[in-house]
Amino acid sequence: MEAAPEENKTSLPEESRTAEEEEEVVEQVESDHGSVGAEGEFEEQDNSEELLEAQKKPDQGEKKISEAFFYNYEDICSRPFVTENSGIPINLLTLKHSFGYDCTRRANLVMMDSQTLLYIAGNYVVLLDLKTKSHHYVHSSGGGGIGFITAHPTKQYFAVGEKGRKPNLIIYDYPSLRPYRILRDGTEEAYVFGDFKHDGTLLASVGSSPDYMLTIWDWKQEKIVLRSKAFSQDVYKVTFSADNEEQLTTCGVGHIRFWKMALTFTGLKLQGTLGKFGKTAVSDIIGYVELPDGKVISGTEWGNLLLWEGGLIKVELCRHERKPCHSGPVSQLILEEGELFTVGKDGFIRLWNFETIDAADSVDDTGLLEVEPMNELHVGKDVSLSFMSKIRDSGQAFWYAQDTNGAIWKLDLTFSNMTQDPECLFTFHSGRIEAMSVSPITYLLATTALDRSVRIYDFISNRQLSEMQFKQGGTALTWAPRVVNPKGSLIIVGFEDGVFRIIEVYDPKGLPVTAGTGSAELNLKKALKPHAAAVTALAYERNGAVLATGSKDKTVFFFAVEDEYNPIGFICVPGPVQALQWSPPSHAQNTLLILCENGFVLQVPVPVPNEHNTASTYQLKNLPMQYFHFYSIKSRIKLEEEIVLREKKKEEKEKAKLEWIRQQQETGNKIEEKAEKEPEEEPLPSIYIPEEPSPILCGFYSAPGKFWLSLGGYDSGFLYHCEFSHDDQEDPEDRKDEPFEVIPMEDTDNNPIHQIFFCTSGVWMFCGMQNGSLRAYSLQDKDISADTLKEYWSFSVHDNDYGQIQGICSSYDDRFLITCGGDGNIFTFDILSREDVQKELKAKIPSPRSGLEKEKAAEDIEDPNTYNIEEVKQRKEYDRKMKEVEEKKQKKREKLTALRHEFLLLLQKNQKLPKHMQLHREQFEMDRKIFEELDRQTAQRIQLVQNELAWEHEKHSIGLQKLQNQFRDSLEFDTVVVHAIQSNHQISTYRLLVMSHKYYQGKERPSWKRTVLKQAWKQPEKKQINIGSRRTTISEGEEEIVEITEVQKPTTHYIESRREKVRRSVEKSDKVKAKIMKRKAEWEELYKSKPSDNYENPKDVEEIKAAQENTGYYKLKSAPNYRVTEQEIMNIEKKVAQLTSLEVLIHKRKVNMNNEIMSLRDLKVSVIEEIKCLVKELKCIQAALDLPECLPLPLIPQLHPDEVPEKKFEYNTDILLKFKEDQEAKPKPQGQLEGSPSSHSFRQGFLQAPSIKEADSMTQAAGTHQMKTASSVVTEQQRVSDTEKAEPTEIELEILKREKIKNLYLQETLIKKINTLVINFDAELRFLRHKKLKLDVQMKNAELRYITWYEELLILKNFEKHENLLRERITTLIGEQEALQPKLNGCIAQIEDRKCEIIRLQECEKALYANFQASLGENNEFANFLTKVLMKKVKCMEKREREAGGQDMNEEKDEEDENEENDGESSLGIDEENSVSEDEAFDESLCPENCNEALFQNTIQLRQKWLEIEKALAKEKKVAANLRKKYNALTKKAKELETSLDTADRELDTFQWEKQQRMNDLYVAVPLKLHQVEYLINGEMPNDFSQALVFTNQSLEYLQRRIVDLHKEKIVQREIYKAAQEQHEQLIQDKKEMEITIQQLEEKCNYLMMKKFGRLVDFEAVQSYSVNIRVEELEVQIMEKEYEHSQELKEWEKRISDLQQQLMKLTKENSSKLQQLNQFCFEKHQLETKLAALKNDMGVEFQHTRTTDIKEKARLESRLKRIAGDTALLRQEISLLNRKGGY
Repeated sequence: MEAAPEENKTSLPEESRTAEEEEEVVEQVESDHGSVGAEGEFEEQDNSEELLEAQKKPDQGEKKISEAFFYNYEDICSRPFVTENSGIPINLLTLKHSFGYDCTRRANLVMMDSQTLLYIAGNYVVLLDLKTKSHHYVHSSGGGGIGFITAHPTKQYFAVGEKGRKPNLIIYDYPSLRPYRILRDGTEEAYVFGDFKHDGTLLASVGSSPDYMLTIWDWKQEKIVLRSKAFSQDVYKVTFSADNEEQLTTCGVGHIRFWKMALTFTGLKLQGTLGKFGKTAVSDIIGYVELPDGKVISGTEWGNLLLWEGGLIKVELCRHERKPCHSGPVSQLILEEGELFTVGKDGFIRLWNFETIDAADSVDDTGLLEVEPMNELHVGKDVSLSFMSKIRDSGQAFWYAQDTNGAIWKLDLTFSNMTQDPECLFTFHSGRIEAMSVSPITYLLATTALDRSVRIYDFISNRQLSEMQFKQGGTALTWAPRVVNPKGSLIIVGFEDGVFRIIEVYDPKGLPVTAGTGSAELNLKKALKPHAAAVTALAYERNGAVLATGSKDKTVFFFAVEDEYNPIGFICVPGPVQALQWSPPSHAQNTLLILCENGFVLQVPVPVPNEHNTASTYQLKNLPMQYFHFYSIKSRIKLEEEIVLREKKKEEKEKAKLEWIRQQQETGNKIEEKAEKEPEEEPLPSIYIPEEPSPILCGFYSAPGKFWLSLGGYDSGFLYHCEFSHDDQEDPEDRKDEPFEVIPMEDTDNNPIHQIFFCTSGVWMFCGMQNGSLRAYSLQDKDISADTLKEYWSFSVHDNDYGQIQGICSSYDDRFLITCGGDGNIFTFDILSREDVQKELKAKIPSPRSGLEKEKAAEDIEDPNTYNIEEVKQRKEYDRKMKEVEEKKQKKREKLTALRHEFLLLLQKNQKLPKHMQLHREQFEMDRKIFEELDRQTAQRIQLVQNELAWEHEKHSIGLQKLQNQFRDSLEFDTVVVHAIQSNHQISTYRLLVMSHKYYQGKERPSWKRTVLKQAWKQPEKKQINIGSRRTTISEGEEEIVEITEVQKPTTHYIESRREKVRRSVEKSDKVKAKIMKRKAEWEELYKSKPSDNYENPKDVEEIKAAQENTGYYKLKSAPNYRVTEQEIMNIEKKVAQLTSLEVLIHKRKVNMNNEIMSLRDLKVSVIEEIKCLVKELKCIQAALDLPECLPLPLIPQLHPDEVPEKKFEYNTDILLKFKEDQEAKPKPQGQLEGSPSSHSFRQGFLQAPSIKEADSMTQAAGTHQMKTASSVVTEQQRVSDTEKAEPTEIELEILKREKIKNLYLQETLIKKINTLVINFDAELRFLRHKKLKLDVQMKNAELRYITWYEELLILKNFEKHENLLRERITTLIGEQEALQPKLNGCIAQIEDRKCEIIRLQECEKALYANFQASLGENNEFANFLTKVLMKKVKCMEKREREAGGQDMNEEKDEEDENEENDGESSLGIDEENSVSEDEAFDESLCPENCNEALFQNTIQLRQKWLEIEKALAKEKKVAANLRKKYNALTKKAKELETSLDTADRELDTFQWEKQQRMNDLYVAVPLKLHQVEYLINGEMPNDFSQALVFTNQSLEYLQRRIVDLHKEKIVQREIYKAAQEQHEQLIQDKKEMEITIQQLEEKCNYLMMKKFGRLVDFEAVQSYSVNIRVEELEVQIMEKEYEHSQELKEWEKRISDLQQQLMKLTKENSSKLQQLNQFCFEKHQLETKLAALKNDMGVEFQHTRTTDIKEKARLESRLKRIAGDTALLRQEISLLNRKGGY
């Protein structure tokens, strides 16, 4: 990374202002955007600081920047960086001119006015004057490069977005180029695009990675209005909408995003919606345009247009037949004055109908819509347009277009008769410039690039002189030195196909036949191809005698530099060649330094021409080579630096510690020595060697055998001084050579040196860096060392991202320096020279060679696959060897020919000898094994040929099989024409294709479906059976458990008897109830069977319905009131079924006819065979007759070729050989394809095949017949000759006569039989032909019907989508209705439940109040007080409820009148008289004197219950009100659904009528004969048949018969109606009589009940009432519970007695323990007494026996302790026993 240049000033600099500027006052104003930026949609955490600043700014006063304020360009412009004390002047280089144009950069062309173009070139913004061709330059402020440029709508300003760390966005004034505003902190690394709002007030910018920040600026005040992250990938473009000032759009890699500046309650926000591609493939979007209505049209990578609406793709636009709108990406869309232009990478500009595209919508599921452009302009061949800018010149609009192939075009897009052709204004190199060189004698510059061009520049006059195009891109270039070409007119250019070309530069003015134009011309002198891959390096030897070329194919080729550049030879190197450098003249030896990309360096001496043997190859195998394989040491250098750094830190730490100790000693403080732990050091990094060797970028000689290298990758950051080793025995791949000196280069770890150039004087060393910057080191004739390379001068020139410097060179006199870079730019600089001196300089173009105009154009190598020099040499050597081999073979052949001739002479001599002297053929064979060997070799060769041709044979077999599958196997019947024998009649079969399987699947699928469904049905049944069985087993198990538990329960006899009694009562009651229920069910069934008053017989209803549908409804389908019935509705499935059935029927009929015709053909074959046999027999008979008596033989019929078409596909070897001979003999006509004659002859051979075969069979049969007849004739002649010898007798003559008569009869009979066979066959053919003609008529009618039905199918398909939508809508509405109905029913049920609950609560309230009144009694003096006590809280609660739920109650007032009345009645049953004023104060908590305390407490309790009831009642009312609301809403929704359903039904009916009308519009062809037409007008045929109807005869007869039948049916129906009416009257009379009888029986029943019971009794209730089952069951349960409790009580008593016994036992044990304790206490007392007595007599007793006493005392003390322990244990045990006993 370069050191940063002079810091830019972040505050407004103090400048010298004019008086007017000083008068303007900076106002203190509050920010108008209080929340602007504070609520922006930040998606990254890094933006928090900006957000806080934006929040703080509105709270403080801000300075408004004056409109007239400008920055000073010198203050903000970046300057070259110069290290301190270097002595290098800061103006070492001054930009002179820029020849390049970064045409691959997006939107790199801005028109400021009609004469000024603005574009980016590296770190400069170039302003190009179109008239004067002069340039003005604006350098970037930060030196990090420039991201984008854009112009203000007024063209008064232009914005420059830069690159680098925290780049600036600078607004420049035009045309003064003064910096007007500087926008800071808009992105992290680089700006990629910007756009001004159409009114110019705002500016939108978008950044690159890592933040991709979209920022909206108030650029005049240098404030951020809004900001947000645009996307997570590269963003290409951002623009404001021209019609909607709040809308923005961004696009980029795989996305498009639509933004809106929305004003919310928290402030202005930036909201983005990401476009969703849906079914469309995701595409990178480069160009788009916003439409006035908010839609957006964008391009795609594949060339179509996308219309976006609401964040979704509305439609994808393409051209006719699904062709893309452009053949490649759409780079720009422009909406200009209502016209839509699209700019494509294919070089086309197309104009589209804006209204058509704006209203476009998809018509099918593909989402595509085909549209055609109104106009288009093809700019030119190999043109790739990326951007256009419009400007008006003299009232006419022109467009300036950026061509990514290196051009700027001027276009006229008026599309009129006066439209001007596209004009190419400038051409440049496209993309990276690969190589560059300057003339050794003048100020000319040559460049080449992968755009396949070589260009010559005059860098004094700043113009391009000439350009030459080739088929391949250039990769290397050098200008021949003065020793090679004193004129300086030769250029050597290497290309990517391995060719290098020698090009001459000359001044055409020097030619005698050409008028001078003042510019240079290029002439190809020679082209050579030494390499198989790209040429990467070219270098002339210092004496100019040898040219070396290096390539990526790992070879270096040497040429002798003479007029012809003859090849010397080549050497192979271990890697692709990066650079070549010959040793300078100061070196004794003339050697070549070869730098390879993969880390190898080689040194070879100059090869001497004609010294090496190049007869068979050009490879120089004996040329000595020295190798150097670079081994990385950077990791070791870093490790050593780390060790030194750590040692230095330790020393500094130790020094600091000693200094501290010294200070402490001086102050007299004590120093405590503590063992301090040394902190553990981090482990040193390990030595790292990259797996892939670092690439060598450049290098140069320093001394003989020594050289400097600059590497990229991991090993960048240093210059390595290396030396060749003298040990050349080691394999180069295994070498690990290390440099002996290393110089660190500042800030080059990630920015390696790509190019190193020394000026001719040796004063300066220039380095081209990867980031596009240029460095200069001052050498002053010193050797390279760490000191000389410490100080340097640096300046950013080319683009910092992709503008690595590809070449550096200076003019021959070191006045100028030229650089070229990967960004396509070429910059020329002045090296410490004055402009006035430069004006005197002039570039001299070399004069042409004498005779140049007469020379033929040199032959160029255009084919990239041409052999190189070595391959040509190898090919020549191979041809030479093959020629020698052929000569030897020819000599052998001549010798063999002579021997064959001699052998033939011997054979002739042998033939001339007598037979007994002749030698047999076998005797000439010297050795039979030789012939066997020859036969074996022949068989092997045949087998080898068969194996070689196996693939071809298989290929052609498969091809034939595919042809047969495609064209023959798809045929079920081919056309077979059967001809009559005597007449010209013929009949042909129908040519039928094989029917598809889909026509037969319908018959098989049902059975398959049935089997599947049966299996599916069986499984649920099995499951149900399993579930049922499980349930039964479970229930059985439960019953067993119940029975077991019942058995286990102890029951008494009494309980069992009571249970049996209850069971009998229940059974009796159940029988009565069952009888009553049965009777009720019978009555219900009887009433159900009773028909209603509107009852109609279903049979009558069906007949009426059938009559309505079929009888008398003759509305035409074209009538306006015609309605399609449900059965007549036609859909696609029904129509397809119709078409399928018709097609199957047609096919079936045709197949039947074809079978009959084929049977006829078989009959003809059998007839021909029979005629052949008869003719054969006839010939035998005629042989016995005299010639005059013989009748002419009938002709034998032959099969025609079209009767057996299958034979034309039969062939054999003879046919194929004949076909081959015909093809070889037949000359091919000019311009005819090779396959045409062969196919024709092959077809001819196939056609001839059947006839040949048939002829063979016929000739064979005829031959056998002739042989037989010949033999019979011979025998007959023998007989005749024998009889001639003897005269026949009379008997013999009679026999001969009879034989003759017989033969004559047989002759006539056979001839008649043959004629009969022929006549019968012809009759059969004519009959079948007549039948086929009828079938043809039927088939034609069927085809006409098929066509009609198919047209109807097409109409149905067009209507299908809409119909499905309508039906889906109806289905949805019906489903919603069905789903809504249960909700309504449930809601009604809930409302009824709530009403019942409210009534119940009100009844409870009444009952409670009645209870209260009853408790008061009569004339209670405290009645009013107690009523107040009861009422007070209730009224407060009612008041609160009314306040809270007043609105709800008002809404329910009209809906619940009944409930409100009940509420009024139940308002505690108190009138106004009994109510107590709320204003009166009393204390209800105290009972008044003389009042019954129990009555007061009862009133309090009732009040609590009353409050609960009132609370529940209020809750229920609220729930009921909510349910009523819900019910009303559901009812409203149900009505809406009903309305919608009716509307949908009407729409469907209307749609069906429209569909029927469309189908009625189809023309139906009905062929009629004249006698079938009965629609006549005045006895003549009308011209218009539109009012006619077509009926079949059957239909017409049916209608006529139907009239008579209807008259008869009418009479019968009248009689039936009369009988039914009489029956109806009789039934009415019977009904009245039955009602009277029923009334009499009811009166009698009531009388008997009153007589017996005294009142009317419900007999069903009496019968059903027998016993209260529930009470009886409860009594039994009580008995069981009592019995269980008694048993349980007994168990507890038994358990208590056991526990009492256990307690007595424990008590006894306790007593014994107490006695023992008492005894121990007594013993203790005795011992203590005895011990005290012993103490009193202590002096006497211990005078002699003191030791014994001591022991005794110890014994007693130990015993005492033991006793005390036992006592404690006993006490614990006693206390434990006491607790167990429960005391």
